Amino acid sequence: MTRSGAILNMLIHSVAMELGESGVRVNCICAGGAARPIFGKSMGLSADWADEVIALMKGVFENVQPIKRPGLPEDIARAALWLASDESGFVNGHALVVDEGLIGGRLWSEVQQRREMFRATLSLT
Repeated sequence: MTRSGAILNMLIHSVAMELGESGVRVNCICAGGAARPIFGKSMGLSADWADEVIALMKGVFENVQPIKRPGLPEDIARAALWLASDESGFVNGHALVVDEGLIGGRLWSEVQQRREMFRATLSLT
């Protein structure tokens, strides 16, 4: 976890404990690589061009994530709707990661491939 992630978690926990006594739940969504215009805009692209590169981003994201499909804004919206609903009424102080598994690190297939390369280098295969 990064320092900013740890700070965010502590903030969420602290505020959730404080406001929970008043019946207010505090959670957050840590969104991953969903193809949305904000990525292009953050790189200085115009709003129109940022919308155009979404198709390219989908191709990139679906090849680096464990679940082989691009994340979409709707995926994050569904998580937000769940957190706002009564179905999550017992969830408080949680940072919900919606990133198709990117937080786990490298793809399993890459880990296995590197392991085999290492074993071959050591003549263990």
